[in-house]
Amino acid sequence: MDFFTQPTRILFFTGKGGVGKTSLACATAVTLADRGKRVLLVSTDPASNLDEVLGVSLGHHPTAVPGVPGLSGMNLDPQASAAEYREKMVGPYRTLLPATAIASMEEQFSGSCTVEIAAFDEFSRLLGDRTRTAEFDHVIFDTAPTGHTLRLLTLPSAWSTFMAKNTTGTSCLGPLAGLQPQQQLYQDTVQSLSDASLTTLILVARPELTALREAARTSGELAALGVRNQHLIVNGLFIATEPRDPIAVAMQERGEQALAAIPAELLSLPQTRVRLSARGVSGLASLRAMISGGEISTPSQDDILASLTLPPGLGSLIDDLAAPGHGVILAMGKGGVGKTTVAAAIAIALAERGYRVHLSTTDPAAHIAAAIAENALPNLQVGRIDPRAETLRYSAEVMSTAGGGLDEAGKSLLAEDLRSPCTEEIAVFRAFAQMVAEGEQCFVVLDTAPTGHTILLLDSALAYHREVTRQTTAMPEPVARLLPRLRDRQFSRVLIVTLPEATPVHEAAQLQSDLRRAGIEPYAWVINQSLSPLVLSDPVLLAKQRQERQYLEEVVQQQATRTVLISWQQDPPVGRKAIDVLLQNSGGLDLGHPPSLNPVVIGVIE
Repeated sequence: MDFFTQPTRILFFTGKGGVGKTSLACATAVTLADRGKRVLLVSTDPASNLDEVLGVSLGHHPTAVPGVPGLSGMNLDPQASAAEYREKMVGPYRTLLPATAIASMEEQFSGSCTVEIAAFDEFSRLLGDRTRTAEFDHVIFDTAPTGHTLRLLTLPSAWSTFMAKNTTGTSCLGPLAGLQPQQQLYQDTVQSLSDASLTTLILVARPELTALREAARTSGELAALGVRNQHLIVNGLFIATEPRDPIAVAMQERGEQALAAIPAELLSLPQTRVRLSARGVSGLASLRAMISGGEISTPSQDDILASLTLPPGLGSLIDDLAAPGHGVILAMGKGGVGKTTVAAAIAIALAERGYRVHLSTTDPAAHIAAAIAENALPNLQVGRIDPRAETLRYSAEVMSTAGGGLDEAGKSLLAEDLRSPCTEEIAVFRAFAQMVAEGEQCFVVLDTAPTGHTILLLDSALAYHREVTRQTTAMPEPVARLLPRLRDRQFSRVLIVTLPEATPVHEAAQLQSDLRRAGIEPYAWVINQSLSPLVLSDPVLLAKQRQERQYLEEVVQQQATRTVLISWQQDPPVGRKAIDVLLQNSGGLDLGHPPSLNPVVIGVIE
């Protein structure tokens, strides 16, 4: 990869889940260490699999990686950091304030903003205090601070006395208050991120339109904050080596089409393209092969398929989902796993049975919703929660209520706080609550849902009031009843959508854990874009097919109480006909008897 020509001292890898940030960060670290550099590799991913990839047990402090002289790794745990940060803020008051006040303070520091800020605090200790990493030539971060986090830390007036005097219950200033003594450190850290001689921020994307659009959005968000020293890596570029394999040919064409339509914002960035690896990402040999290439060991189809029975298709869920006659169906998961298409397919299936259905999405492109609208069913309503519109509506409400009694200076500070990204999270959440309430009258199918952090935050009336209503006149009924509705398995069915790969599966498992702590039990897992049911001859795809097996088994045997499978397809599922085909595959496949290649087996892209 030409990216290694003159690497800066600090490298950040960022991107959507499942695009290959960890494998690329690890391969980069191993390559630089093999060249004689002293390298520290750091992950802040709560579901970090650095240990699995590098083959070593890592902790909160640098640990030498066997087999790679000069390389050390460490896992920073944002959840643990957030707990420590929360206790630092609340602990001194435990013997001074009543229990109700302490509980209120703990709730205030339980949101996703606290986790992000605590993670940034860890970043800053490594970046801002050069003595912490003086022994290393390079420091590589797997999962970088996002524009969302950086915006939290660049609210200029919020660092001043408003934090001490604020009584409006605003969303971010509680978590930010504990950072005030370290304001200069964070400002220096943000500055170092924009120093092109010191730092490179590496945007990782797959050769898929949704991943490239997400990278473009992140690039613009960071550039607006002065972080323009960016590099794009397009990871997993597939080049077919077996022209008689129709799946391989289609996969190559799909990637070429996505790259031909790459967003303009990315065209000016230096770019590296990495071919799809036939090897797994675990182990030093596979990491070194990512950079140097190597021979592909081609497994036989019989070896891949032996003694593995696949779960049934998505269509097998529809009867059970339809049984209550109304309610909410949520497709949850990381970006790029296919939530939108899964939600659209289920909405169509229910509408074709005569039910009234409202399908809603927050997909900015809304391309699947548009495709459905072209062949609309009379009882299928297709809509979209617009984050910008909801944020404007919510901000106006807060300014007219919580800001009604403030002087001009106070209103100005409140308006500044409302520009925080947490405001958008709350505004979209309120719109989500309203959509869930509609499930009392019809089927509501959503490809958008609150994060596990947000759901946990809702588990008390005080948190509802402060974080959602922001001291408006009264708590809306949809908000008050949201958590009970989500916990009711007869009313709400949560589908966790994932891919048969390490990071998506592990992140989905973390989401399931968060949901269960909030009392929400997932209904089923949907494993998307699987190669396992297909007959293949391309050696790279055969190797990828073999690698899927461990993740299929992990989901079926360890994580899910019910699982369905959707395989990769040759054509994108755009329009009613393609989505109807997706639902036809309703039977399990005994892979002891390989199926023939059949377009009924269909995959999903978002």
